[in-house]
Parts: sequence; C-alpha cells; structure tokens
Amino acid sequence: EAGVNPYAGCLPMVIQLPVMWALYQAIWRTPELQNGKFLWMDLGKPDPYYILPVLAAVFTFLSSYIATLSVPKSSQTTMTKVMSYAMAIMVGIWAIVFQSAISLYWVISNLFQVGQTLVLQNPFKYRKEQEAKEEAERERQRKMRRAYKRLKRK
Repeated sequence: EAGVNPYAGCLPMVIQLPVMWALYQAIWRTPELQNGKFLWMDLGKPDPYYILPVLAAVFTFLSSYIATLSVPKSSQTTMTKVMSYAMAIMVGIWAIVFQSAISLYWVISNLFQVGQTLVLQNPFKYRKEQEAKEEAERERQRKMRRAYKRLKRK
C-alpha cells in the first residue's frame, strides 16, 4: 500500500552473508591476517577493549534507524523497531566473539551505509516534507469543517 517492499531491507543482509563467510575464511586461512595488527587490535583475535563491538552495534542501529526514517509512519510496525534493536544487539554480541577484522568490517560498512543514506536519501528532509503534507491536510480538514458549520447555520 505504501509502495515499500518489505524484502528490500533483508536484501543487503543476504548479500553480506557470502562476503562475511569469505572474510572469515580469509582471516582463518591467511597467516598475515591471522597475525596482523591494526591500531590497537590483533586482526585475528577479538577486540580486547570491546571498542569495535560497541561501535558495530551503534552503527548497525544507526543504519537501520536512519533507513526507517524515510519510510512512512503508517507502514512502520513494532516489529521493525524491535528488529532494529535486536539486530544491533546481535551484531554487538557477535563482534565480541569474532575476530577484530570482521568487527572492523561491520563498523566500516555500517558507517558507510549511514553516510550513504544521509547523502542520497536525506531522511530528515523526507520526514519534514511528510509532516508538512500532514499539517496541510489537517488544515484543509479544519477549513472544510468550518465551512460545513457555516452552511448549517444558514
């Protein structure tokens, strides 16, 4: 009804699965990645300071939250909101256990997705336009009621 495909939100996740599997296998089989270092972390081991898991969870939530801003309020469901929180928590927990390279991938890809959504879709502008349309419709309804009341009086 609202022109939104419910499977469109799942498609990027499904596309990421083979990439995640390939990344995991590359880290597991490549000694340079298994023993490599980047900033404070060993790429083949989980992040010891839990910085990447927290960032992965935060950026996962932000990317899903910003994506839902450009969806009409009428088509947003409680399940959509619950999935935003649940997915962020799941990614955060997985990032604690997985190698830092995978956590780094999640952080960078979700950060890129947030930036891309803000630049290309501008959900805040869309939300303002929707609110302006709703306000204009309410004002039109008010004027119609006033006009109808005036006609009844005569």
